[in-house]
Amino acid sequence: MNNPTFFEVQKWAFSCIKGNGGTLEDVDYLICGQMGWNKTQLLMNYRTRIDDKNYQELQEKIELYNQDYPLQYLIGYQDFYGLRLKVTKDTLIPRPETEELVDWILNDNSKNENYDILDVGTGTGAIGLALKSIRSNWNIFLSDISEPALKVAKENAQNLNLDVSFSTSDLFEKIERKKDIIVSNPPYISENEKIYMDKSVLNYEPHQALFAKNNGLEIYERIANESGKLLKQGSKIYMEIGFLQGKAVKKIFKDSFPNSEITLKKDINGNDRMICVKI
Repeated sequence: MNNPTFFEVQKWAFSCIKGNGGTLEDVDYLICGQMGWNKTQLLMNYRTRIDDKNYQELQEKIELYNQDYPLQYLIGYQDFYGLRLKVTKDTLIPRPETEELVDWILNDNSKNENYDILDVGTGTGAIGLALKSIRSNWNIFLSDISEPALKVAKENAQNLNLDVSFSTSDLFEKIERKKDIIVSNPPYISENEKIYMDKSVLNYEPHQALFAKNNGLEIYERIANESGKLLKQGSKIYMEIGFLQGKAVKKIFKDSFPNSEITLKKDINGNDRMICVKI
């Protein structure tokens, strides 16, 4: 019996996942990710029959998808700020909304200065690598407490041919040189918010990169208390925050840096989702 064509595979896969909220776009991502194609190549191969190996692996991925396994982990990458980033179960999947934080940093700082910038808790390297891809003269340092995550960030930097530095560090523990800019998308979800989370996030993404104690504020408190040694006059700290955390995070940093200038920034949905602390 002949294997199905890719057009038939597409129809079959969609019939398997639509009851679980899956979309035709998700199916195309799965097929293209499996085959190493773009959408145009998929269309050009509609009448081509899928081989045994890829058909079997795709069936396994469809089964995992229906168990809420994240699509990005199944295909092995996520696109962020025009960069194709490898993702694994050791890394948080970069979110589109974090691109707004990258935009803010780029628009808020001179392209002509050779800034020293630390992306702390970098995960896949998304923020730091996005900045480096636009501002090649900026000196970017990526750090993470997780060695497996930092390994992925290193692979992404190498694949994208971006020259950045790395350090395995619990926040600033092993960072010595002062920075012009510190940026972080830290874990900020409180444990009691688990009941509101998608199963795909809760069951499969690394909890160390998601959850923080003290109502999700623990890492902000640590950044405020421990970053002083790396800051100089005019240094800035940019962070993503939970949409209900603006006032609390602002107070944390105002207590640690009374003379700082603190700006909250809303996302496209009108929620406080970013903060900048200028020393």
